[in-house]
Amino acid sequence: MYRSFKIALAMVLVMPIHLSAALAEGSLEQGEKVFKRCAACHAATDQNKTGPGLAGIVGRTAGKAADYNYSPGLASSTLVWDEKTLDSFLQGPRKLVPGTKMTLSVPKPDERQSVILYLKSLAAGN
Repeated sequence: MYRSFKIALAMVLVMPIHLSAALAEGSLEQGEKVFKRCAACHAATDQNKTGPGLAGIVGRTAGKAADYNYSPGLASSTLVWDEKTLDSFLQGPRKLVPGTKMTLSVPKPDERQSVILYLKSLAAGN
């Protein structure tokens, strides 16, 4: 009986780890799916399109990617793209940075968090 208890306890302790990993994976998959809307203007690499390439964006100072012509508001910004700033920007780009070229917003909080998770997965230099 004690052995059965230990096995059950081990399963209860390990299960949340597997569940959280599954949820994170699902969110990453959702982020990649939602990013397809962004892909009309942004690449998931360092390559610029209509908008700047987004590889390595998390932790980068806003408006500073090489070879991209930013709006004056974003170019003079001191924002750093962390989770909180990205969430605010994706919710309403022109509210956070008046005059920005970006018009698309992501109104749903779960989709924003998933896109941010996806952006965090994009390494610079790709």
